[in-house]
Amino acid sequence: MKKILTLAFTFTITMVIAQNPVGIFADHKDIGNPKLKGDVVYNAADQSYQLKAGGYNIWFGRDEFHYAFNKLKGDFILTANFKLIGKGADPHRKYGWMIRAGEEDNAAHMTATVHGDGLVAMQWRRMKGAYMRDPQDELFTKKKACEIVQLERSGKIFIMRVANAGEPLQEVGRTDAVDMPDEVLGGIILCSHNADVTEEAIAWNVRQELIVPDTYNGYQDGILGSKLEIVNVFDGKRKIIHEDKGRFEAPNWMKDGKSLLFNKDGLIWQLPVEGGTPVQLNTGNAKRNNNDHVISFDGKWLAISSHRDGMPGGGSTIYYLPITGGEPTLVTDSTPSYLHGWSVNGKEIVYTAQRTSKSQAYNIYKKPINGGAETPLTFLEKGLADGPEYSPDGKYIYFNSTASGNMQLWRMKPDGSEQTQLTFDEYNNWFAHISPDNKWIAFLSFPNTVDAGDHPFYKRVMLRLMPVNGTGAPKVIAYLFGGQGTINTPSWSPDSKYIAFVSNTGPVNK
Repeated sequence: MKKILTLAFTFTITMVIAQNPVGIFADHKDIGNPKLKGDVVYNAADQSYQLKAGGYNIWFGRDEFHYAFNKLKGDFILTANFKLIGKGADPHRKYGWMIRAGEEDNAAHMTATVHGDGLVAMQWRRMKGAYMRDPQDELFTKKKACEIVQLERSGKIFIMRVANAGEPLQEVGRTDAVDMPDEVLGGIILCSHNADVTEEAIAWNVRQELIVPDTYNGYQDGILGSKLEIVNVFDGKRKIIHEDKGRFEAPNWMKDGKSLLFNKDGLIWQLPVEGGTPVQLNTGNAKRNNNDHVISFDGKWLAISSHRDGMPGGGSTIYYLPITGGEPTLVTDSTPSYLHGWSVNGKEIVYTAQRTSKSQAYNIYKKPINGGAETPLTFLEKGLADGPEYSPDGKYIYFNSTASGNMQLWRMKPDGSEQTQLTFDEYNNWFAHISPDNKWIAFLSFPNTVDAGDHPFYKRVMLRLMPVNGTGAPKVIAYLFGGQGTINTPSWSPDSKYIAFVSNTGPVNK
């Protein structure tokens, strides 16, 4: 009996040691027993990965490379920024993402890589033990030397996309050539393409998002997990500061720069910028708060939208209260009213509302917080005008509208005059947020496959940045799975360098 117990204990220890977690990955190891060993080091401060790897190649009948991976099921998107370090010994050293059927050196796989000479390739082994063929088992693009690599599995289809900083993702190709099991390995790779040398690379903005189909209804079909992220708008580097299996939305950055507000389960919560445990903010009898909440320019007040039972259109009603918490003061009697901004002097709020006595459309209104009639600023007879927000100098109200077809960004004078369209592209652009220094607009872009008047949960979306006057092409600062609740209300840091936002990932929580 003593010998049996000893063997069991030894086996247990071996299994524990075999797991080598790093960052978000459950394990990392060399595949194919390369001559020179690889490694991955995680930097928690900036959530980046330093990779080192040898390996003759990922080709022919077997592979050698270093792999940091998780076990994944269903549909998912893998995205990261990469950079090779140094000049390198072989022009075909490569980084990227791999989806693999197993750890064997001849396992079936789908790989999305960028090589040292700039070559961008989607390559695969269609089944275990198969000999990879040129050109039958690969796709290429004319685009070279891409920093951002994305690999998606959607059912039986694998899709590779690439971009350089600031660009929308561009599809390299898609294929169903590999018959993978439902449970696979998915992770980042590095291969030196030379058995006698090791190469190094760095990866950042590493994201694995478990996704749902386009037909999924985030209001009815279940909730995905939420991540609170911060992105530097100038270099695009992101950091996750809070995660939850449930739904939280719409961060606001406090004026002292030290904490953030967000809504969850009808309440407002406060969280340190470094992360930690959220603390509930007292909103009195307003306990059905939605994702429209805004801090006044002077930082003294919080305006909220909260639902009232038995009122038209779901009863969304606007209130305000001290930033430290307290009983809210009613601003709008008529519903539905969805808050989006304060006037610079703190005397008025701007919001989108449906007034069916005038039209079925949602239009933009402003109203004094301490009494007085609401004033319409847009007059759509159909469609939607939404997301009104004052510029910090008080000269303009920025908003989004379907007045010209797609949802696009506009601005107008505070009295509603001089309405001017700012974006003219194929995307549906929502929620123009103006930086505190009044230089930049950050906004959310949905693909044109989403209805122009809708901003649903759980879509492939982008955060983009453009000059406040509308000149210059927008640049992408983040790719994510999100939408509703990502940046519904102002979320700039006080120093105008960062945006806080919410991204989403599975599994689904019913």
